[in-house]
Amino acid sequence: MRSIGEMGRASGLGVSALRFYDRTGVLVPARVDPVSGYRWYSPAQLQEARLLARLRRAGMSLADIRLVLAGWSNADKDLVSELLQAHLRRLERELSDARTEFSALRELLTHRENALASTRTTTLRLTVPAPELAGALDAVRFAVSADPELPMLGGVLFDVEGEVLRVVATDRYRMAVAHVGAGGSGGSAAQAIVPAPLADAMRALLSGEEPVRLAVDGDRVTLETADGQASGLRLDHDFPDHRRLVRLPAGRRALVDAAVLRDAVESGPVRATEVRDPDGASCDLSVLKVTEDGAVAVCADGDDDPDQVAVNRAFLLEALAAGGREELILEFGVPTAPIAIRRPDDEGTFSLLMPVRLEP
Repeated sequence: MRSIGEMGRASGLGVSALRFYDRTGVLVPARVDPVSGYRWYSPAQLQEARLLARLRRAGMSLADIRLVLAGWSNADKDLVSELLQAHLRRLERELSDARTEFSALRELLTHRENALASTRTTTLRLTVPAPELAGALDAVRFAVSADPELPMLGGVLFDVEGEVLRVVATDRYRMAVAHVGAGGSGGSAAQAIVPAPLADAMRALLSGEEPVRLAVDGDRVTLETADGQASGLRLDHDFPDHRRLVRLPAGRRALVDAAVLRDAVESGPVRATEVRDPDGASCDLSVLKVTEDGAVAVCADGDDDPDQVAVNRAFLLEALAAGGREELILEFGVPTAPIAIRRPDDEGTFSLLMPVRLEP
């Protein structure tokens, strides 16, 4: 017999998912301890659990999964085959429909004027305080994407608007924004995506206290300091409109001691999930909530508070470290909205973490 934790690790289903499938009657444990309530699964159920995990990843509905598992347990090969073929045909129809919609979308994009096209030939020279630019890069670097399928997210956006330089990074699951005062733009606006290696080279030069010079000249971005120069081509892509992505519903705010919360996350309860991270590996979750006294707590397994929010634990720890302050503000909206991590003295520099569903 396997415990629910052992079953989760062996099957690829998270503990929360196994509890959900128990409650819905899809995969009921072979035995439940009447005293402790612990769930135990028989060896034969491991194959069913692995099959269930694959069917869910293939997008099959729970109603059809029930029938597949029933046919599987009765060795009804014809029933299982018919259900799988019907689901495959449904997926193929949906893919065909999606291709049609994407073709129409490409036509719209082709004929739509690109508001950023003119920035490809922009020449702009700024003066930026070195410590502020260093702090801005430190605050956002952790959120740069490493997904080769999304090259437009593989760098740091330098977004100049008037006397403000905003530095932005996102990998879809999190986003970080920082801002720096900039002089010399003359009120101009420009954007450039600085590749991650070039951004790192720029950061390595920002060790002094003197202002540095940042230039955008067509497709080239250059940083000049007293210690040297870092220059290279910007990414030839358009970055998502980060201003639209930060429009969050009003929520509860909690002031936290960053070190204390990091310790609580590192040592506190962790939940596994069948949701996959960008690298294809399962991720651990930390589940947070605001208590009645205004503190942020890491929820124990089994806490059913409807306002709790689950986030990728590693992403949360990186965002707390990148916050760069002893105290930070955590802002919670509805459980399906991102968590915002802000600086009390500089709310223009912040991180957003996308929530993760606890149940399928």
